[in-house]
Amino acid sequence: MEHEALIKRIDDLSRQCDRAGIVTHTAFLTPAEQAAAAQYAKGLRGCRLLLHGGKADCERRVAFFLPDWLEEADFEPADYLSAVRIDAYFGTPGHRDYLGALLGLGVRREWVGDIRIEGQTAWVFCLPSVAEQLAGLEQAGRVSVKAAVVSLSDVPEPERKRKAVHFTVQSPRFDAILGESFRLSRTQAVKLIAAGAACLNYLPCLKNDAPVQEGDVISLKGHGKATVAEIGGRSRKDRLFVTAEIWE
Repeated sequence: MEHEALIKRIDDLSRQCDRAGIVTHTAFLTPAEQAAAAQYAKGLRGCRLLLHGGKADCERRVAFFLPDWLEEADFEPADYLSAVRIDAYFGTPGHRDYLGALLGLGVRREWVGDIRIEGQTAWVFCLPSVAEQLAGLEQAGRVSVKAAVVSLSDVPEPERKRKAVHFTVQSPRFDAILGESFRLSRTQAVKLIAAGAACLNYLPCLKNDAPVQEGDVISLKGHGKATVAEIGGRSRKDRLFVTAEIWE
């Protein structure tokens, strides 16, 4: 069973949270692992799941389990996550360069979250236990760099590069919303779904009629990714209005 070890770990963490009344958490999870965690968490009682990667729009996030006395608004990610700023000199390393260099320090991939690159500066989200180790980085690819641990508040908010598309559908089925989001015919969408090229919330989806809700993420190989931002209201022909945000 896919993600079996993860689900067992999540079960243990949620029980510990409920029993001891403390915050528990995983390491950084991939989007597919997050989807599996969220699906499992629907049946939780006594604690709540919160996914956070350090800043808004982080793709890799940690699954936190909050006891019933702690509201999400009062949860402070900086107590559990760290960030490292890396400045490059005389070059601009890419994501692969940074990731390879960081893993070369002996840390595991799940201890490191997103790597956000802005010009010659990279921001790396990580678990506090490895922050100082990552701050010892001196080279990424062939470029000399200087790294330092910073607070999450020092990391700038990401620029949202998304294009909104608006359309109507008869019902919020996966094939309908996938096709309209990426400007495909219904027939094309159905064929691509059958070929396993489409994902719903980062998990492969082969069901044309799978229900889609606001906040869901859909992706299609060769076409990109989109968030279903809004579903609501009906046209005179009784079709649902939908707004999707295409990730650019």
